[in-house]
Amino acid sequence: MYVNSYVLSVPEDRKDDYTRIAIIFAEIAKDFGALEIFENWEFEIPDGDHTDYRKAVKAEPGEKIVLSWVIWPDRETGAKAHKGMYADPRMDKLGEMPFDGKRMILGGFEPIFSYRKD
Repeated sequence: MYVNSYVLSVPEDRKDDYTRIAIIFAEIAKDFGALEIFENWEFEIPDGDHTDYRKAVKAEPGEKIVLSWVIWPDRETGAKAHKGMYADPRMDKLGEMPFDGKRMILGGFEPIFSYRKD
């Protein structure tokens, strides 16, 4: 298993715009092998003394934090998907991003363990 994660800030009044593009992205990612996609909108994020989500992405007043991740079966599938997805014509439907991509944090992770209550 391999996980891509993203942290970004989106203007609060652009939540619907973000949700629209996230749904398009999720549909494309699933077609390229993603097992699960999670999109999470800020509900309760405390300000830290030294660091926090807002500081990490240099969030501006009125922006909400989004935490997203995509689970792939393995790193190879994720890497191949990223190349293919950005060449997919459906990506044109995304249009202008409702956030500043230069302040987005992203990375790939190998899970240590997973727990799900049955």
